[in-house]
Amino acid sequence: MTVGLLLVNLGTPEAPTAPALKRYLAEFLGDRRVVDLPRLLWWPILHGVILRTRPAKSAAKYAKIWTPEGSPLKVHTERQAKLVKGLLGHRGITGVTVAWAMRYGQPSIGNMLDNLKRSGAKRILVLPLYPQFSGSTTASTQDAVAAWRRRNPDAPKLVEIGEYHDHPGYIGALAQSVRDHWMTQGGRAGKLIMSFHGIPKRAVAKGDPYESQCRRSAELLARELNLAPHEWLLTFQSRFGAAEWLQPYTQPTLEQLAKDGVTSVDVICPGFPGDCLETLEEIAMECRDAFLAAGGSEYRYIPCLNESADWIAALTDIALAKLPA
Repeated sequence: MTVGLLLVNLGTPEAPTAPALKRYLAEFLGDRRVVDLPRLLWWPILHGVILRTRPAKSAAKYAKIWTPEGSPLKVHTERQAKLVKGLLGHRGITGVTVAWAMRYGQPSIGNMLDNLKRSGAKRILVLPLYPQFSGSTTASTQDAVAAWRRRNPDAPKLVEIGEYHDHPGYIGALAQSVRDHWMTQGGRAGKLIMSFHGIPKRAVAKGDPYESQCRRSAELLARELNLAPHEWLLTFQSRFGAAEWLQPYTQPTLEQLAKDGVTSVDVICPGFPGDCLETLEEIAMECRDAFLAAGGSEYRYIPCLNESADWIAALTDIALAKLPA
């Protein structure tokens, strides 16, 4: 049987420019899963204010991290797909076509599902690159897959993975990345900060399991690293808008730690399997500057899992658990 494996990430603009960001943000912020306000209230704000002011500011941030190959998120997602395909072959598993897509931007989920269907795939596994389930990420991806299925009544069988926040391979890969960091840096900093992307608290109140899964991932990582409770903290980053989001917020927490006398921190973003704007610009740059300005002396960012061998093996194992024998 020919099988398709589609790795899906959140999305990225095509270039670090205001026009490209405007197109990307219009699609991203126009998704009801991302902003669940009534359209009559949200549409004038989005098109009358946000899309007139935010694209240029976001483009300047993207320009700081853009690579010759493009957006870091795009680069890492593409590499991860190639490496998973290579590992499947190394394990002697044939007949699997591995592709990647973005929920927002290009290549789109629909286009890549079309390609897999045309390639002859009889079964397609959709694997979102979000370890923790959230309505704004995983469920939104499921919406896009469902929309494609409605347009393709003769579609191959589709199998979707919802989350893998406690998968031993995922936790083990995170732990090894921290150990490798400590080894190269000559030991631990004063505290390990685990920063996850935030979501509005109202989403959790409505039943979104994201917060509990983030906390479970963090606890498992701390246990794997043999950390005592006072040696690590979980925080939430990337707040958007005026609503209350999950707390504690990452940057204010870092500033308070510095004021309280914590001179050094290691910071990791466990919910991001690939480095992107939120990790490279917000965490590695903005939060670093804030911590040092508040009195801290050493700020050490731990890169995302990216193309680490442990993570590629974990991704492959997660997929294989759903692939036909």
